[in-house]
Amino acid sequence: MPADSSPVELWQRRRWTPWLLDSQPAVLATAVAARRRQLQALQQIHPRPRIVLAESDPVQFLAGFLAACLAGCDVALGNPDWGQREWRQVQSKISPHLCWGGPELPELPDLTVLPAVDAFAPQPPADRTAVILIPTGGTAGSVRFVVHRWQTLLAAVRGFCDGFGQPVNAYCVLPLHHVSGLMQALRTWISGGQLVTQPFRSLVTGQILVPSPQDWTISLVPTQLQRLLSQERLARWLAQFRTVLLGGGPAWPDLLAAARGRKIPLALTYGMTETAALVAALMPDEFLRGQTGGSSLPHAQLRIVGPAGDLPPGEIGPIAIQTSSLAEGYYGEPSPAFTEAGCFYPDDLGYLDAAGGLHIVGRDSDKIITGGENVFPAEVEAALRATRQVADVCVIGLPDPQWGQVVTAVYVPDSDCSEDLPTALKAALVGQLSRYKHPKRWVAVAALPRSPQGKLSRPAVLKLAQHSAAASPAAPS
Repeated sequence: MPADSSPVELWQRRRWTPWLLDSQPAVLATAVAARRRQLQALQQIHPRPRIVLAESDPVQFLAGFLAACLAGCDVALGNPDWGQREWRQVQSKISPHLCWGGPELPELPDLTVLPAVDAFAPQPPADRTAVILIPTGGTAGSVRFVVHRWQTLLAAVRGFCDGFGQPVNAYCVLPLHHVSGLMQALRTWISGGQLVTQPFRSLVTGQILVPSPQDWTISLVPTQLQRLLSQERLARWLAQFRTVLLGGGPAWPDLLAAARGRKIPLALTYGMTETAALVAALMPDEFLRGQTGGSSLPHAQLRIVGPAGDLPPGEIGPIAIQTSSLAEGYYGEPSPAFTEAGCFYPDDLGYLDAAGGLHIVGRDSDKIITGGENVFPAEVEAALRATRQVADVCVIGLPDPQWGQVVTAVYVPDSDCSEDLPTALKAALVGQLSRYKHPKRWVAVAALPRSPQGKLSRPAVLKLAQHSAAASPAAPS
């Protein structure tokens, strides 16, 4: 990786290299120049303007992002699929001076009345205090922006390259406005690799843009991996990758077993928007040997904390993350999880094994307390998936006057299963889980509310369960 990895130095070095595989360098350079002219004109009014970037076209998105970084402007990434409700929140929280993509927001300047400027004229170094706001949420709750800077994103790239090697070539099927998509682009640009972008829906139709991906990485969520493994041709293609990064939620045992059987070089990852994506991973060779529990990447340290300090191996507790890629908080709101410099306390619970491997148990906020017992949904969901009688499932807790909460399974029946599926599932769980972990209510649905990336919205599932006529009364213990 270059010693000087500032946006200006990187752009001078990489401007005419074939970095974006599905576009000529001149196309991206021309688009960056056009965006820089707009920003230079805007900076005559606002020295440090705030930009919202919601371009659906990858070239235009990357051009806008690079132009903002080169000019030292604050840039907030936006989801082109947001509705009016989300965009009203963006307008209220960000008050942008300029919006690329997305709807026309009120009171934005007319740049056509300003004099033309030279996008390639000598520029002062980019303002290192400019912020990069990456969205999190917005599906069932309010839109929040995580505050990163170039330095924290660069630290994440360095940590990834130190752990996985470089240069990084990324086959990106995730949205660029999402941290997992953005970081793929930055890893390739900074490390000297190549990037190809493709909507996942076109990949599953068999349109493969890199036929021989031995030197490439691809990032997937579990539902995407499942769909690719279900097609023989795509499963063989996936096995050729150097690394298949899997994150975005817990993977169920049957899926991991199928990946091992197909010799898929999976790297099971742990990270989040607040840490600029990955901070821990189980490497592909470890995964294929049947190991569990990923290790921290070089730029991060993970601990399991208790009331009196760090917990010993095997004990479950809250996870604490120390990393140079940590964000500063959430834009425009208090950030209690960021209570120490360089340390973040997510909502996740887990434990470390004797070798220091991290095992995620679930989210503290998802934990169900029923009859005084703690139940972690991920464990129950894995047991239900292992029955192979549900196509999808989410376990939640519903309020109950007797139990406090009752374990509730909201599931999509497998097409080949009988009508009385709850009875079959109850029987299958006997001996697999303690009785207090067995669902007492069952809600059948046609589909679970998931984002285009496969991420489940538990608040939306909760509403489904609360309003579904299929929810049965709680069964006796």
